[in-house]
Amino acid sequence: MAENGSEVFTPYDASIFQGPQIRKKREVPDGLWMRCGGCESILYRKAVSDNLEVCPECNRHFRMGARRRIETLVDPDSFEELFADIAPADPLKFQWAGKTFADRIAAEQKKTGNTEAVLTGVAYIKGRRVGLGVMDGEWLMGSMGSVVGEKITLLVEEATASSLPLVIVCMSGGARMHEGALSLMQMGKTSAALGRFDDAGGLYIAVLVDPTTGGTTASFAMLADIIIAEPGAEIGFAGKRVISNTIKSELPAGFQLSEFLEDHGFVDLIVPRNELRSEIARLIDYCKPL
Repeated sequence: MAENGSEVFTPYDASIFQGPQIRKKREVPDGLWMRCGGCESILYRKAVSDNLEVCPECNRHFRMGARRRIETLVDPDSFEELFADIAPADPLKFQWAGKTFADRIAAEQKKTGNTEAVLTGVAYIKGRRVGLGVMDGEWLMGSMGSVVGEKITLLVEEATASSLPLVIVCMSGGARMHEGALSLMQMGKTSAALGRFDDAGGLYIAVLVDPTTGGTTASFAMLADIIIAEPGAEIGFAGKRVISNTIKSELPAGFQLSEFLEDHGFVDLIVPRNELRSEIARLIDYCKPL
């Protein structure tokens, strides 16, 4: 303290009172953890990926991109892509919010690495050669436009000509509004091709995953000889809110989920993702002509 008493306290010496260092918070890399929308569990992202994008706690089936789906479904390195050079156009010069559909196409192609919302080709599933189509929900919500309809039709015709079983994994938000009536025309086009495939005695297995809605449901998704669904998948034509408002009534519990559709005869089997390969192979063998 100073002699004149003008200072009551001695100068503060921080080194005397230094406590333990506060540990800095470690940065967590983006995408390392995720929350399950079903059970609300916090999940290690890699564990979910290793479990085929299924929650290890509640078995909720998360959405999966087309190329990852193919990787988990077919024999290693057996997928041969067909019709990859068919690319979408912008026939209506569709615009909204100052953006063109052509801009959206470029963005979706860059995001997914795929030309369109479906991949088509031939592959082996447990040694069984099949014609395979897999819709990509990451590409504009798997919407069905002219190219999706064309590629599905060509795949059906390839399976018909080569006498192959046909497997299509359906995942779609419905017909693509950006193409107007041209997208709706794909419903009849794909259905007609499947009619010819059926006349030729072909086997068609559809796998419906979350979500399968709109024009896709109203055409090739529901025309299969055997319809498989993943657990908890939303499957329907119009949205639940639209239906509820139209009929002025509350919808039953589980309406439009795969379990509800199985109970009401619209789905033949519900198969967990880790059993799909084996189940498809079994069905192909079971349906082989004698």
